[in-house]
Amino acid sequence: MKIEALVVEEKNAPFVREELELEQPGPGEVLVRVVATGVCHTDAITQAGDMPMPLPGVLGHEGSGVVEAVGEGVRTVSEGDHVVMGWPYCGQCRNCRHGEHRYCELLGPAVASGQRFIGPQAGTSAYTRADGTPMAGHFFGQSSFATYSLTNANAVVRVDPEVPLELVGVLACGITTGAGAVLNTAQPGPGESLVVYGAGAVGLAAIMAARNTPATTIIAIDLHDNRLELATRYGATHVINSGREKALEKILEICGGPADYVLDCTGVIPVIEEAAEAIGMLGTLILIGGAPAQARFSLDHQQTLWGKHVVGTLGGSGTSQNLIPALIDLYRQGRFPFDELVQYYGFDQVEQAFADSKSGETIKPILRISEV
Repeated sequence: MKIEALVVEEKNAPFVREELELEQPGPGEVLVRVVATGVCHTDAITQAGDMPMPLPGVLGHEGSGVVEAVGEGVRTVSEGDHVVMGWPYCGQCRNCRHGEHRYCELLGPAVASGQRFIGPQAGTSAYTRADGTPMAGHFFGQSSFATYSLTNANAVVRVDPEVPLELVGVLACGITTGAGAVLNTAQPGPGESLVVYGAGAVGLAAIMAARNTPATTIIAIDLHDNRLELATRYGATHVINSGREKALEKILEICGGPADYVLDCTGVIPVIEEAAEAIGMLGTLILIGGAPAQARFSLDHQQTLWGKHVVGTLGGSGTSQNLIPALIDLYRQGRFPFDELVQYYGFDQVEQAFADSKSGETIKPILRISEV
């Protein structure tokens, strides 16, 4: 079938709308008419060549839409269902069997090989150009910068038709990454402290989630006062403008010593190294932000030896099937207002959406692609 997609021709090339051919769903696959898709930093760094996705290719990995058709053996969703296309996973490896789909042993090919990674058609792409030339797709198992997406049935999450479908696609990655880092990875206890470096979409989602925990000290750090104002609105008990104040000193002052949990949502190496200094014995540093490829950071060995925990998290850990419905319920209860972070753009406004995200003009861009 013919679809319209935003194609990146080569490293650092712009997104160009192009007509492509997409195969019908095979066994275990679902064809989704994309209604909307989030614009994420991961798309930007892949466009820049910092993820090994073959190019030319179709990106996009925060898609929501309506099931158009299902392949052989699919029983979990039906034509007409409203869905979020969640994290891709094989379902068979050790980590998947333990309920940690984000750490599937086939994660590399699942997110960035440009091809199907499981099933009888593994190693092939369903995308071709009008002249028959193969095209890389299946980015994070979906390539949602397109009018239609082919995804695996085990990755889709069915949502209530009463929920705004154009909104919830962002729960496939960015928003869920911040919230899940708090709810699944940190899990702060009564009276504990949690610090968030970087009050963008991921950081603000983490702060919203922290407000739903027993943590009593929630500190947001950023360079922009308007982001810190939002952080206060969404649950931060304290804010620090690191352009005017020494963040580490302020953290120690506010917490009366090191913090229990520190989340880095920046991916900036000097910030990560400072964040490691903000936790003490048995404290936990959680790495969330995407640093450039091959980036390295240093830790003080002796201080780390004294019980510090340093852990990375992908997509908020856990499973899309558990975390996305929970966040939607919290949203509907007024306890997770992530809808206030988004700004909508047309399908052909993708470059503006990326520019506004980079400048900070927009916290979380969403491309509207079709009507519900």
